Amino acid sequence: MNKPHSLYIGLMSGTSLDGIDAVLAKIGPNGETSTQAAVSVPFSPELRKALFELQSSGPDELHREKQAGNTLALAYAETVSELLKKANLQPSDIAAIGAHGQTIRHQPHLGDMAYTHQTLNAALLAEKTGIDVIADFRSRDLAAGGHGAPLVPAFHAQQFASAENLAILNIGGIANLTLLPKDGQVTGFDCGPGNMLMDAWITKHQGNSYDESGNWALQGKVNEGLLAKMLADPFFIKVPPKSTGRDDFHLHWLQEKIGNENYFSQDVQATLLHLTAYSALEALVRHAPQTQKLIICGGGARNNALMNLLQVKAEHFFKKSIEITTSDSVGIDPQLVEALAFAWLAWAHKEKRPANLPAVTGAKGPRILGACYPA
Repeated sequence: MNKPHSLYIGLMSGTSLDGIDAVLAKIGPNGETSTQAAVSVPFSPELRKALFELQSSGPDELHREKQAGNTLALAYAETVSELLKKANLQPSDIAAIGAHGQTIRHQPHLGDMAYTHQTLNAALLAEKTGIDVIADFRSRDLAAGGHGAPLVPAFHAQQFASAENLAILNIGGIANLTLLPKDGQVTGFDCGPGNMLMDAWITKHQGNSYDESGNWALQGKVNEGLLAKMLADPFFIKVPPKSTGRDDFHLHWLQEKIGNENYFSQDVQATLLHLTAYSALEALVRHAPQTQKLIICGGGARNNALMNLLQVKAEHFFKKSIEITTSDSVGIDPQLVEALAFAWLAWAHKEKRPANLPAVTGAKGPRILGACYPA
């Protein structure tokens, strides 16, 4: 018999490569999920560098990837220890950890040879924490012909469904949309870069890991020609199911769009800010023109310049007013939504419940996701 509620931990480190978000979640027998405690821990400069360098091929990368997976597991374990201490709990109180790992390759377009890889030594994490670990959530969906991403729409449907035509825009390194019509099928897809290109550009030119509140972007002017070149990328007109990542959008991609033009660096940052907003809104109006409310989550929800731009441009795209808010409005810190989703995905694995949405990923059918590493 199911317990009335169980405690799970969700661990997320996304394409922004900024650090680890950990959430302690209370999950009920029907998947109802609430945050009990949370911590966020930045990556060490050494781990961030190692993970960033693994985003592209290089010498001895198998060894370097395994070492990074071990280091990430140890960092995850320390984060779990901090979270348990904060909540005054023991490992035996936790049903399982849902651990995303760090995506270093995502190649869903290769048929039977398609793959996605999230580096993490999940066995080491189970050993160090004394808690069952559920990891490798994406591979099963790929094996069934899907993209393995995005996986959060199933959780969004569980957590946010309402009587309105609702959409969820998660702006992490990559931005993804979940469409929750009041009458109709839940759908979702990656819609383009989120913070990733802006983070990479400010790191290169200012030495900062991210553009706090979008302040540097606000110092620049949008270059409409460059924006048009970027929006002309074939990804944006692909029909869902679709997913993307650093394999598609990276500094070399951006440099190709810039070409030999001599732009002010802050103007490029302003243009990247508009790329994130425009690509998300264009996708939303194309696939869900009936949207009444848009909830923003992910680190991008803390970028004031981006939030203001979305507010201003939404009426232009939709020719009507739509409500735009963050997940704070429903009691969930925007930075923690994805970690909460991976706690829920671990619960779904333990309960033997399918957690992918074939309409989202393109898989042949519902599948139980993840692999279990018992404590």
